[in-house]
Amino acid sequence: MVQIDGVPMEVPSLANKRMHHMQRAKIVKAMRNAVGWLLIGHELAHGRFPLPCVVTLVRVSSGVLDAHDNLPASLKPCVDAIAKWIACDDADPRVQWRYAQEKAPRGTQGLRIVFRTPAEQREHDRCTTWGEVMT
Repeated sequence: MVQIDGVPMEVPSLANKRMHHMQRAKIVKAMRNAVGWLLIGHELAHGRFPLPCVVTLVRVSSGVLDAHDNLPASLKPCVDAIAKWIACDDADPRVQWRYAQEKAPRGTQGLRIVFRTPAEQREHDRCTTWGEVMT
């Protein structure tokens, strides 16, 4: 398991925002660049994570988004940046995408990226299902 914490960025839901398309494109580009540079720095220090893998994106914010629609839509630029870094399409069956969100104090925002092998993810799911403590 590789966990990358501390991406200090706002992950807004752009699905229902009414804004000019160039303003939206600027926000999406900034999100992709932030995640891309973070992953490049991680790669230089630790190397790439091998495929197949399960990628969990955790949005950390004081607000909560609808987990069905808005959460995956708000994290789409991050998914694109990670898929580019892994050198595969975001629809590649070797990569499973999972989304979560975590409450934080007002004014605190960020993103956590967790890479796991499928075996590690099964063990994590089993442990969290039965209430065991596992990181």
